[in-house]
Amino acid sequence: MKVVAFNGSPAKAGNTYHGIKIVIDELEKEGIETEIVHVGIKPVRGCIACKKCIKNKNEKCIIATDPVNEWVEKMKEADGIILGSPVHYSAIAGTMKSFLDRAFRVAEANDSMLRHKVGVSVVAVRRAGGIPTFDQLNNYINHSEMLMATSNYWNVINGTAPGEAMQDEEGIQIMRVLGKNMAWLMKLIENGEGNVKKPEREEKIFTNFIR
Repeated sequence: MKVVAFNGSPAKAGNTYHGIKIVIDELEKEGIETEIVHVGIKPVRGCIACKKCIKNKNEKCIIATDPVNEWVEKMKEADGIILGSPVHYSAIAGTMKSFLDRAFRVAEANDSMLRHKVGVSVVAVRRAGGIPTFDQLNNYINHSEMLMATSNYWNVINGTAPGEAMQDEEGIQIMRVLGKNMAWLMKLIENGEGNVKKPEREEKIFTNFIR
């Protein structure tokens, strides 16, 4: 089994990284392979709503000038996905959102290829905005029919300067419990394969309330 983590912070050793790393340490203790992708240090364009990924169905975004398609392939190959972001003006970091909008659109357009993978969100915050950012990240997981592991509180860790999050004892525990629960859920799924029938995928119904 493998988990790939996407770090939306522009700082490789920032507090988002530290939060993700605590989760990953627990996964690795359970023999799960891990990889961290530093999204925040790359220039990434936002989705232009061209719908070419729906038309082409080739598991790629039409924009090929950044690493998004490479990251989509990593998501496809992984059994679990961690979405990590710092709080930027009470929201997901901009580069991270551009990546997620495109990646999850491509995934949905290609038979919901992230469906039933395990997903978790991790947020690093200086003071406020952690819960709205956490909710935003979870929306991608929920919309894609992924399975969400939980912790004993919201998955938010606090710190200002890089490394300060490691002084947040409650935040550290939250990440540690999250990693343990993620590993457990992934093993349940692995051991249930072939024994428990998966629900059939339904085609998405779209409605418009403007008549």
